[in-house]
Formats: sequence, C-alpha cells, structure tokens
Amino acid sequence: MGLQLRAGLGLEPWSVLNQGISRHTGLSIGTVTIVSGVLILLLWIPLRQRPGLGTVSNVVILGLVMDATLTLVPEITTLAVRIPLLAFAILLNGMATGLYISARFGPGPRDGLMTGLHRRTGRPLRLVRTCIEVAVLTVGFVLGGSVGVGTVLYALAIGPLAQFSLRFFTIGGQSGRVVASSEPAPASAPAPLS
Repeated sequence: MGLQLRAGLGLEPWSVLNQGISRHTGLSIGTVTIVSGVLILLLWIPLRQRPGLGTVSNVVILGLVMDATLTLVPEITTLAVRIPLLAFAILLNGMATGLYISARFGPGPRDGLMTGLHRRTGRPLRLVRTCIEVAVLTVGFVLGGSVGVGTVLYALAIGPLAQFSLRFFTIGGQSGRVVASSEPAPASAPAPLS
C-alpha cells in the first residue's frame, strides 16, 4: 500500500479513504489504517464474526509497515519509475493477500466485514465486495484521497492476483477447501503411523 502511494498514480479504495481521513486529521496514513481497522472490527460484532491472530496482526502490521515504507521510500517524480512501482505494488498486494489468507489465522478486518455481510445478507460475495469498495472509494475521494489509473488497475487486478496466490500458497494440498471463512476450519484427519 505504501509503494502504491509512492507511485502517485492512484490508491486502492481503502487507502483512498485512509489518506482522505489522514489529510483531515493530521494523523499518519498508517495510524489511520490501524484505527480504521479497529473501528471495522466493531462492525463485526453484529455480524458475529470471530477475529483470529491474523485479524489482529492485520490491524497492527498494515499501518506500521505502511508508515515504515513511506519513511524509507522517497517520493518519486519520474513516471518511468512510478509505473513499474505501481505494477509491483499491486502484484505484491495480491501475493500478500494469498499468503495471509492461506495461513488460516483469520481474515483481516476488511475481508471479515465482506464475508460477514455476505453471510448475514445472503447477497453474492462479489456484490457485497463491490458495494463496500465503491462506498469506501466514494467517501475517500470526497475527503481528498488519491484516485487515478492505479485505482482502476488495482480494482481489475486484485481479484485474479489474489485467486492465483491463494492457489499457489495454500499449504498441504488444501486447494479444494475454503481458505477464508468466518467459521472455524474443520479438523484434519490424523496422519497415518508409519
């Protein structure tokens, strides 16, 4: 997320919102990311979502890493560097999504909100995700968050990248099993003794 911000060609929807809030509060975008993650977790209560270690880690680590990235990576003005940086940032985000979800330690706040609303409303997952993303993007844009070609590229690429990385990073041949759910994973059969 920090690299996509440094590319300066448009952010993914949640970062558009966080950047807009950051501009109005004076807090760093990483701090806003952490606070918004905590607030989103409050929305899990009526949805009866259960947080896991991955959920809590996601709340804290995303914001800290984003602020660290913005500290370490200088602002870039050359378009010939910004375009590949944007592509790399989107690819990295897609791979990271597959890595953290396939670990099965609980979805992040935003993904859990999506799965919880899907479960409670019965609406298709893609519709729930799209509505959330459009709402977040709209509010972020109104607050002054960066929207651009990177926002569109992210929206088009993140689904296929996440799907690929989920298949690639799933451990132990669990490819046919759900890797992100608000329900606990079923217990695996014990390994045969040799």
